[in-house]
Amino acid sequence: MSSKHTPKYKRIAQLKTADQFVDHIHSLNINLPFTANLSADHSHLFGKSIALKSGKLIGNSLCILPMEGWDGTTDGKPSEHTKRRWKNFATSGAKLLFGCEAVAVCEEGRANPNQLMINDQNLEDFKELHELLVIEHEHKFGQSSDLVIGLQLTHSGRFCKPYDKRKMEPRILYHHPVLDAKFGLGDDYPLMEDDYIDALIEKYIAAAVLAQQAGFDFVDIKHCHGYLGHEFLSAYDRPGKYGGSFENRTRFFRSIVEGINAAAPVLEIGVRLSAFDFQPFVAGKEDPSGVPSTDGPYDCAFGGISGGLGINLEETFEFIALAESMDIQMICVTAGSPYYNPHIIRPALFPPSDGYLPPEDPLIGVARQINVTAEIKRAFPNMVIIGSAYSYLQEWLPNVAAAVLENGMADSIGFGRMVLSYPDMPIDMINGNVLQRQKICRTFSDCTTAPRNGMISGCFPLDPYYKIMPEFESLKLLKS
Repeated sequence: MSSKHTPKYKRIAQLKTADQFVDHIHSLNINLPFTANLSADHSHLFGKSIALKSGKLIGNSLCILPMEGWDGTTDGKPSEHTKRRWKNFATSGAKLLFGCEAVAVCEEGRANPNQLMINDQNLEDFKELHELLVIEHEHKFGQSSDLVIGLQLTHSGRFCKPYDKRKMEPRILYHHPVLDAKFGLGDDYPLMEDDYIDALIEKYIAAAVLAQQAGFDFVDIKHCHGYLGHEFLSAYDRPGKYGGSFENRTRFFRSIVEGINAAAPVLEIGVRLSAFDFQPFVAGKEDPSGVPSTDGPYDCAFGGISGGLGINLEETFEFIALAESMDIQMICVTAGSPYYNPHIIRPALFPPSDGYLPPEDPLIGVARQINVTAEIKRAFPNMVIIGSAYSYLQEWLPNVAAAVLENGMADSIGFGRMVLSYPDMPIDMINGNVLQRQKICRTFSDCTTAPRNGMISGCFPLDPYYKIMPEFESLKLLKS
């Protein structure tokens, strides 16, 4: 990256003291909670348990978010790479594993040919994968009675790439004013038919039953990041029973939940939800920082405003109220999509290879998600609300996380790509240990750039396991 294209915002690693970090927050004029002096009391806060209405107990307030590894077998089974990542999740110290990884419910719905897939043929593999989590957790911490493990169920919809890593095979609900052109879809590209959706609902239900048989405590019905569940929520212009009204746009979700409750009544259900969305961004022509794709009308942002550059949580609250009415207790809050507005979903200083430089200081994006999560928690005090977008905080993550928990702005702090480079950060926080700076994710986005270019996902800059792979050199060439 030339000096012309170097990010223009102050790097977190330059903020050596709490005062410097707070001064930087003030300079950005953002509301970001912060505890300057961490103590044993704050370590206790990280270790605070969460009781679910079902009687299950989550042993602390730290959570591992679901992350795709793109490293399964072509028939959807976990590889040794997959098992290593999941073992790291199990031994991280977090007591809530929210879905672990996006797992496809059908072959044509996979985001890549190596995505995990749950079906009758793979059931034993998922049983072994779940058992691995429990055994590794017990080996490190002595018991697993307060470990709660989920499996994220998904169909990738518009972003399906099931048979060839370089060939998109989208399944779309409506014609999108920006994304159709971005991915080369003409006006005559077929929409997903209602009959297909009806059958897909049954596949979700069957997958949930298999997840319960494999030992998982809950399933996450993924409604985020532009994938199919999320696209249903913005299908305002789709005709028929799955589009238009809020009732129709949530029919897919309601039908899946009702089916799971009937077929697997003991199984918990959670939802990872893009609580708000913005319009797609692209790199500017002169300055490669992101700019909105259009300055005209944009009405495809669930949780957004007309124009797609602001937040309106009215329908978001309506969706969460619906989930609560169906006895769902866990909502994992995220935003946007990595495919078309990555600075909204996971603030970072360095973009993925198909992205753009951040159009704002990434701390603004962190604060945006933390404050929306806090609004949701205030509106739904009886729900278990898990927050996201913490990785960019880097060494200051514990200070912000402590303030969030202390102020009741979320129930659990979610760890995403941070645990790829630093899998034992949660237990270090709980134990009050000094963070290991050499392991801290600096948001280089290699874990996204790799799969965008047909490779497995991992922390290539900091994890020795990935540094010795041929992909490491391929990534260096790609980025140069």
